[in-house]
Amino acid sequence: MPFEGSYLWRLRQKVGSDLVLIPGAMVFLVRDDGAVLFTRRADNGLWCLPAGGAEEGSSFAATAITELREETGVDLDPAGLEAFACLSEAELHTITYPGGDVSHCFALLFLARHWSGDPGPDGVETTEMLWADPAAPPSPLQEPSAHALDLYRAYREGGGFQVR
Repeated sequence: MPFEGSYLWRLRQKVGSDLVLIPGAMVFLVRDDGAVLFTRRADNGLWCLPAGGAEEGSSFAATAITELREETGVDLDPAGLEAFACLSEAELHTITYPGGDVSHCFALLFLARHWSGDPGPDGVETTEMLWADPAAPPSPLQEPSAHALDLYRAYREGGGFQVR
């Protein structure tokens, strides 16, 4: 869903650019060779992982599936999502957007290894995408995605749910 008309957009009409707390999800779409899909944001030109805020009545898994579909055009079966981490520390996941809006995001991070469709940018939220080794992500990388990559590395090295 485009920003205009979304839950967050409606909330912004009431609170302006003040800090808001947003639940959301981030997806690591991982190919068999280990490459991860990165997208370039249309609003600030930074590279990131597909992610977004929840809409009213949505779950973390549904948010992950919806955001991935909207931003990349691929579809996932919810059974194919593997939650591996959460990113919620304010100093790591507070985002100031180009228009001045500030959000502290609470994201559940998912891995997805099986999907249908060929990824492609939507032209609204994402302008391009590429597959990259998570150890060598594209630059410039949005800060929350950089922290999410740290959690992904820790998960791959030691297993267990990662919290930051």
